Amino acid sequence: MPNILILCTGNSCRSQMAEGFLKSFDHALEVHSAGTNPSSRVHPKAIQVMQELGIDIGGGYPKNVDRFLDRAFDYVITVCDNARETCPVFMGDVKETLHLGFDDPAEARGSEEEILFEFRRIRDEIRERFQQFYNDKIKPKEY
Repeated sequence: MPNILILCTGNSCRSQMAEGFLKSFDHALEVHSAGTNPSSRVHPKAIQVMQELGIDIGGGYPKNVDRFLDRAFDYVITVCDNARETCPVFMGDVKETLHLGFDDPAEARGSEEEILFEFRRIRDEIRERFQQFYNDKIKPKEY
């Protein structure tokens, strides 16, 4: 099965949600997420909006990309422009690097309802684009 690394800046929202979705699509996938400048914890609202779909990312924690630099990956996927621009050089074999960019829901401002709306909007975009990635690149083809 493919080995996938999802890379963001803080590894607290977008990359954690993408990791959760990929694992929910196929439990056999080896999926990791990391940040170029990891936060101290997974954002509580990211945990909340994923839980609404029955996906628990509450056990995750932000990890520094440095711990993965010598590993081989089939896919390294950046989910924010900053991570794309500062993506480190991997010493292990990386077969394909992709960029699927999303707005940062942690930057949302407004009422609690408006902020949750933004987290849900980004969550749904991540689900849609990673489902497409999975269908196009990973899902076994039916003949």
